[in-house]
Amino acid sequence: MVKPNLAALLSQFQKVQEQIAKAQEELAEIEVEGSAGGGMVTVYATAKQEIKKIKIDPEVVDADDIEMLEDLIVAAVNQALDKAQEVASEHLSKVAGGVLPNLPPGFKIPGL
Repeated sequence: MVKPNLAALLSQFQKVQEQIAKAQEELAEIEVEGSAGGGMVTVYATAKQEIKKIKIDPEVVDADDIEMLEDLIVAAVNQALDKAQEVASEHLSKVAGGVLPNLPPGFKIPGL
């Protein structure tokens, strides 16, 4: 029976942690967008799920129908955050996926 080399495993894990930390920093530079109402409301966010900007077409601003504008903003924000989460998952999986392929099922590393 082969005994695992604990020092090698710890070294590999430390490298993965460093790669994940770098990848998480990179997420702040990746921008995604979500839109609603045929582009009447567009939300720009980072892959770290931080909203950076909201663009609202003046045509959608109607003092008599604020509820519609609110709904469009919520829909656009949710779409942007969904895209941000998807991009972040893909980005972080690329970093750690090839390095630790033999993890037990269901084992989670924070940030992945």
